[in-house]
Amino acid sequence: MYHGVINVYKEPGYTSHDVVARLRGILRQKKIGHTGTLDPAAEGVLPVCLGQATRICDLLTDKDKTYQAVLLLGQETDTQDASGQVTGRFPVEISEEDLRRTAASFVGDYDQIPPMYSALKVNGKKLYDLARQGKEVERKPRRVQIYSLSVDWVDLPRAGLTISCSKGTYIRTLCFDIGRALGCGGTMEKLKRTRVERFNAEDSLTLAQIEALRDENRLDEVIIPVEEMFDCPKAYPKPRAAGLAENGNPIRTEDFSRLVSSQGDQMMPEDLSREGWLRVYGGKDQFLGIYEYSSKMGMWKPKKMFPGEMQQ
Repeated sequence: MYHGVINVYKEPGYTSHDVVARLRGILRQKKIGHTGTLDPAAEGVLPVCLGQATRICDLLTDKDKTYQAVLLLGQETDTQDASGQVTGRFPVEISEEDLRRTAASFVGDYDQIPPMYSALKVNGKKLYDLARQGKEVERKPRRVQIYSLSVDWVDLPRAGLTISCSKGTYIRTLCFDIGRALGCGGTMEKLKRTRVERFNAEDSLTLAQIEALRDENRLDEVIIPVEEMFDCPKAYPKPRAAGLAENGNPIRTEDFSRLVSSQGDQMMPEDLSREGWLRVYGGKDQFLGIYEYSSKMGMWKPKKMFPGEMQQ
């Protein structure tokens, strides 16, 4: 079984679940999970967790992302993207300067109302199921962050945008809201995710490329080991505390015999941040899991454990 994270390039037409299903066949293993959905029409970076790495899917879902989108002004759809039914058409009587100024106004904290065509649940029901029944329910705004938003080109009624944002941001809703702010409506016509935290589009692999690497026995070259997904110090318990670590018990700082920074430098106990994480190792340099500091306990406690040998 493979353990680690692979940077997949999701091609248009596939759902994120389709990618996982295809990978299960290519890698011949069931334990696979993705780190956040991309709409079927969208393309781009989709980190996929394999084997024991499925334990960190939730941690990767929380990461910042970068997108390239094509905004089409002058119309709105029920899905807020080009796949939906047109619900309104409007004249585009704005200037390029108007567009750039309005787009820039969305940078920073932004209260975004999730679209009806989304997998979010209200009272236990997925919004897109309700939308397909012709129902619309009240959705509470969610605070998201737009770290940067550049208008790369303008050819009205279209414009190209590059957006870096926090988790939970709907780019099609952002396009819709920019259109509303301009008074002419807006729809997301195309979407490409170019980055998820450390994963970039230029380093990603299509399913066909992954299959070819499998046939060449070269998958180990592109699967990132679980321990390398964390940029935090390494900690090695003293013999007396080794059993505690291997069984996922809390550990005191003084029970570590050796500490190594993420840059490879030796550390002293007083150098440790009480707000960060540690990669804890057992015998034979075996990665055991991620620990975080509990000020209440005054000890390091497990956040994510990875039992058993993780070898490809």
